[in-house]
Amino acid sequence: MASRLLSTISKTKLPTFKTLISSKTLNHHNLTTLLKPYFCFTHSFSTSSFLNTKTTHKKKRKKKKESSRTKLIQHHESNRIQHFELIVQRDAFFRFLIRSKEFLSKQPQHILRLDDAGKLYRELGFPRGRKVARSIERHPLIFQVYRHSDAKLWFGFTEFMDNLIEEEREIMNLMEKDRVLKVRKLLMMSAKKRIPLSKIYHCRLLFGFPEDFRDRICKYPDYFRVVVEDDGKRILELVNWDPLLAVSALERDFIVDEDRVKKAFKFPIINHGKDLNLDEDDERKMNLLNTLPLVSPYSDGSELKLWSLDAEKYRVGLLHEFLSLTLEKRASIHHIVEFKEEFSLTKHTYQMLSKQPRTFYLAGTEMNWAVFLKDAYTSDGVLMDKDPQVVFNEKLYLYAQMKDTEGNPVIDNSSFED
Repeated sequence: MASRLLSTISKTKLPTFKTLISSKTLNHHNLTTLLKPYFCFTHSFSTSSFLNTKTTHKKKRKKKKESSRTKLIQHHESNRIQHFELIVQRDAFFRFLIRSKEFLSKQPQHILRLDDAGKLYRELGFPRGRKVARSIERHPLIFQVYRHSDAKLWFGFTEFMDNLIEEEREIMNLMEKDRVLKVRKLLMMSAKKRIPLSKIYHCRLLFGFPEDFRDRICKYPDYFRVVVEDDGKRILELVNWDPLLAVSALERDFIVDEDRVKKAFKFPIINHGKDLNLDEDDERKMNLLNTLPLVSPYSDGSELKLWSLDAEKYRVGLLHEFLSLTLEKRASIHHIVEFKEEFSLTKHTYQMLSKQPRTFYLAGTEMNWAVFLKDAYTSDGVLMDKDPQVVFNEKLYLYAQMKDTEGNPVIDNSSFED
C-alpha cells in the first residue's frame, strides 16, 4: 500500500517551489491548494495553522495628541481671524532677523565669530540643531559672512544694514519724548509706582524703547528715580504723579464715541428689572454700570477684592491700556506675565481675556499666544495708527526678503515655523 502511494506521488507532475513563489496570484487560499499534494500523506499537519502563525497584523498607530506648542489657542476654525494669525506667524518667521539684529547691535563693531554664533541659538533665534549659516543666507541684504585677517569666518551686518541701523537710531532720538511718556504711564499704572528696570528692558521692543533707555532716563530726574535694592536689583520709581496722564485710551474714546465703547466689553449682568420694577430703558441704563469697565487702570488695583467684579473691570481696563501703549497694539502672554506683580494680575488672564471677544483677539498657540486690540486694526488686518518705528520695522521685513536692492526676492521655500 505504501509503495503504491509513493508510486502515485512520483508520477504526479508537481510545480517547482520556485514556480509557486513567483506566482502573481499567490495568496492564502491557492497556496494551500497548491501545497496539498506535497503533504497529502499526512492528516496531522495543518497548512492553514502554519500560515496563520506567519501572518503579521499591523497595529494601528495611535494618533498623537497635539502639542500645546502647535495647537492653536483658537480651537474652532470659525472663530479664527486669519490676518491676526498671520502676524504671529510673521513674528516666528523673522525671529532670527530681530534677535540677531539686537544681539549684533550690542557687539563691538557689530560682528561675531561664526563659530560662536553657531552656539547662540537662543540669543540669535535660529532653530536648535540647525546651522546658523542657513538662517544668515535667508537675508543677504541684512547679514554677511566674511573671512577676517585671523583666517576665521565672521558674521555681521552688511553696509546696507549699517545705514538702516543709523536710520533707526535717528527715529529713536526723534521719538524720545513719546517713549518717556510711555514709561511714566507704565509706572503710574503699577501698584507701587515702581517697576524693575530689567522688566522694562526685556519688553523694550514692545514699546519702541531704545537699547540705551536705561542711560537716557537719567536725563529726566523730575520724572524718574533709580533705586538699587540690597540684592543689587535696580528699580525705576515714579517721582511725580501727573493727573493729566492718568486718562486711559478707553476714557478718551468714550468721549468721542460713547456707543462703541459701551459695546466693547461684556461683564456679568445683575438682574435689577424684577427686583426694582424697572422698565426696559431704565434696566438697560442700570446694567451699563456693570457692562462698562469704569475702574480706572491708574487707580490702585491692589486694594480691590481679588475676585470681585470691580477687580475684573480693573484688570481688563488695565490690559487694554497696556496694549494701547505698545507699538502694534498687541503683546505676547510672556510680556504680560512679566508685569504680573506690578499690575495685580492673576493666573486666569487667558480666561479673563477670552470672555471679551469684542475687544481682544487671542492668536497663536496655547504655549505662545498673543493678544490684539481688535479696534486698532482695519478689517484687513492693517494697523491704523502706525508709529515711525512700526513703519521702519515693516521696511526692514521687506528688505529681509530681498537678495539685492533691485527688489529681487530671496528664493526660500521654508515655512514660517522653520
